Amino acid sequence: MNWKDVPSPLPAAGQVRVSNRAAAVNFFDILQIGGRYQVKPPFPFTPGAEIAGIIDAVGEGVTEWEPGDRVMGIPEGNGFAGQTVLSAEKVFRFPAELSWEQAAAFPLVYHTSFFALRDRAAIQAGEWLLVHAGASGVGMSAIQLGKAFGARVIATASSPEKLDFARRQGADHVLDYTSESWVEQVKALTGGRGADVIYDPVGGDIFDLSTRCIAPYGRLLVIGFAGGRIPSIAANRILLKNISVVGVFWGGHVKLNPEYLATTQQFLDAFLAAGELRPEVSGVWPLRELPAAMQALSERRVLGKAVLTIDPEDGTR
Repeated sequence: MNWKDVPSPLPAAGQVRVSNRAAAVNFFDILQIGGRYQVKPPFPFTPGAEIAGIIDAVGEGVTEWEPGDRVMGIPEGNGFAGQTVLSAEKVFRFPAELSWEQAAAFPLVYHTSFFALRDRAAIQAGEWLLVHAGASGVGMSAIQLGKAFGARVIATASSPEKLDFARRQGADHVLDYTSESWVEQVKALTGGRGADVIYDPVGGDIFDLSTRCIAPYGRLLVIGFAGGRIPSIAANRILLKNISVVGVFWGGHVKLNPEYLATTQQFLDAFLAAGELRPEVSGVWPLRELPAAMQALSERRVLGKAVLTIDPEDGTR
């Protein structure tokens, strides 16, 4: 990765330009720069898909925003920079309850988990939700939203520190997925029935084992493949337990339904105001130390979210 000074981007019609104060790092950023993500921008490119800052310019036709508005947003790349141009539809009012770093850590993961749990899984109050990678950014958001929806939440993680983190997010039970007994523990906690909804951003062996502890009529949510291996499933398992394997590609859904963003944010704002959602940021780096932040994330040393701080004077800090 190289740092370059480039001309300030100009917002086109329907866009805004944000002077960034913080940007969150996500695991898919690492996959994308390695060419291993489903979205492959041509090289060279600037990654980064979660930001928080102040609007400093608006494009033609934008009436809902003006310079000086404090916002958080979901750009399609170019977030790791002093300024980012993005669609006005992908910008949201800065929540008074959050810091710059928390706001940058909020929009993408919470929108993804909301889409997964409410729209793809149709989770119901009282159901059992199993969240894998409960100490990750998406895992954190899934635990908190699961509790907000009234689910009983079991979270998995790989160390005592990460299990404690998942418990702080509201998980009712936490399990070490490095233990061979976690599948049986899920069955025991659910009275032998299994989890009604399984939120899986890991894939690989975790996906395979999840099919052994899913309830009849359960929904196994395919969020991503942080574990590296893209799994497969024997169709007879789907048949015999009447389960659903459900894809969760939030970006594709938004492209087809751009109005979905504003509707989702209304729900998330209400949960925020009620104190049911609170992103936890455990790692903060200056923008120039982005490679170190990515290294920490790839080595699973980050609990919750990793965030970069950005100086408005020169684009870095």
